[in-house]
Amino acid sequence: MGLFVAQILTGLANAAALFLVASGLSLIFGVTRIVNFAHGSLYMLGAYFGITLMNTLPGAFGFWSAILLSGLIIGLIGVIIEICVLRPVYRAPELFQLVATFGVILVIQDLALMIWGAEDRLGPRAPGLKSVVRIMGEPVPQYDLALIAITPFILLGLWWLITKTRIGILVRAATQDREMVGALGVNQSWLFTGVFFLGSALAGLGGAIQLPKGGADLLMDLNIISSVFVVVVIGGMGSIPGAFVASVLISVLNVFGVAYLPQSTLVLMYVVMAVVLLLRPYGLFGREEKAGEHGQAGEPDRPIRPAGLYGRIAVAALLAVLALIPVFSGSFTQVLLTDIIIFCLFAASLQFMLSTGGLVSFGHAAYFGGGAYAAALLVSYSDTPMEIAFMFAPLAAGLLAILFGWFCIRLSGVYFAMLTLAFSQLIWSAAFQWYEVTGGDDGLVNIWPAKWLSGTNAYYYFTLIVGVGGIILLRHLTHAPIGYALRGTRDSARQAEATGINVKLIQWTAFSIAGALAGLAGGLFVFSKGSIFPNELEIAKSFDALIVVFLGGVKTLSGGVVGAGFMEVAKDWLTRLEYWRLILGLVIIGVVIIAPDGIVGTLRKVSERIGLRRTEEFMK
Repeated sequence: MGLFVAQILTGLANAAALFLVASGLSLIFGVTRIVNFAHGSLYMLGAYFGITLMNTLPGAFGFWSAILLSGLIIGLIGVIIEICVLRPVYRAPELFQLVATFGVILVIQDLALMIWGAEDRLGPRAPGLKSVVRIMGEPVPQYDLALIAITPFILLGLWWLITKTRIGILVRAATQDREMVGALGVNQSWLFTGVFFLGSALAGLGGAIQLPKGGADLLMDLNIISSVFVVVVIGGMGSIPGAFVASVLISVLNVFGVAYLPQSTLVLMYVVMAVVLLLRPYGLFGREEKAGEHGQAGEPDRPIRPAGLYGRIAVAALLAVLALIPVFSGSFTQVLLTDIIIFCLFAASLQFMLSTGGLVSFGHAAYFGGGAYAAALLVSYSDTPMEIAFMFAPLAAGLLAILFGWFCIRLSGVYFAMLTLAFSQLIWSAAFQWYEVTGGDDGLVNIWPAKWLSGTNAYYYFTLIVGVGGIILLRHLTHAPIGYALRGTRDSARQAEATGINVKLIQWTAFSIAGALAGLAGGLFVFSKGSIFPNELEIAKSFDALIVVFLGGVKTLSGGVVGAGFMEVAKDWLTRLEYWRLILGLVIIGVVIIAPDGIVGTLRKVSERIGLRRTEEFMK
């Protein structure tokens, strides 16, 4: 019994930092409707500033002052991010805002590396709270008890601020109808800035207050953000009480999972998230959420038509150049181009459902990695020939997409995206922790192609044919009846339903096709590398696909392919630099603000303007 109580107390103590970060994210989303993936970076900065200040300020007063000052500093950093990065894109589609926050993550990661170095920092012990207290014979750290006592006061303070003050009234009003708040004369920009300050300060407090239980490192931003989103989604996005209840639930569940189900601790959290979303799509304390005011990907500014004569000539010329690469270059170039083609197919599969169908997935890596693992498992455990294992990759990924898609299409907007994330993390958790089958973080190795494809030249041509074929298939489907029906469901689901289109069936079909083609890319990947590891299933992989679709142009058909090619070439060059993430992050932020149409969209607009000017000059 004593061990049981001690585990509950440990879970409650762990919930403190998680609640602070989650409540800040929930506040920001509730008012601004921004899914801020950079929130984990603010948590990380809070930890680093906390350690710096704790080492400077002496004694117990200095320790607690350092925590409060860290929150204040991170709040001000949040204000800078809101004014400089997010304010210019508030009226942009939600996907653009999400990509902007990912650029912020990259910038903060390298800035932290420059300032504090790559070594992990151990957190100092809390003065006066360094020993343990025995409860029913079990030792419980005094600092854990202090956190348990502090957390309800933080919850009470936030409740009072939101429910009893004028600021809170405006915040609650903005969560219901922010346009009406603006019509009543409230300066929305400063309201958003104030909320961003508070939410960021809470993230900074969470990072600083957990220091005696952990420390600070450069990976803690991505390590915390998954748990934070699970908490926010379970509790209900925009709900502070929901964030508190969900923080306690997840933290206690993790503690007992480590004790009794150590091989499934990661899976449990996402199982709970998926179940809650399926039974109560808007969270325990949330309300129905609609897709963003401006759509997930924005309204198309012109009809999408098949490529013209000049476009086809350019594509044919590019394919001819790619076909001649082995003649004029070495193996390094062929390996690089193989990676680019695979990533282009992966990005094109996401763009098919995102751009054509308006379905924003945060977990598309599940099908890329799922297809790769399916082929690798067949080779590893049954010595299946490469040809059969390769064909099984898109089949397995497609079946996985059919299963997950059946649940996901019942939701919309950010909750659709979050459920795709939950399912993706389930697959990642299984691959990471099911060591007996998947090899865990050691992965599966020696997954090589057949003898007739063993050479660099042979596999390059195989990838070129299969990859380009998959991209052409997706482009053909976009111009087929299913593509037009899918665009109809994106632009107006009600009108599409009224014309006899089965909206959910069309979306489910598109979801499944995109998953199968992502699995095809995964099959190409595993045999090109000879191995597969769980990192190919991580959130970062899904975000990479989202970013390249955006960089290329969300409103174009070739945006995913162009963006993927640009990103892979840029990474190959930038990764040779020490602070390549900083440069890449600034580029992403710059594109979001300056050229939101992406590479293809911007070039298309420039060419149209040039053509219009020439026409006007000719008419004169």
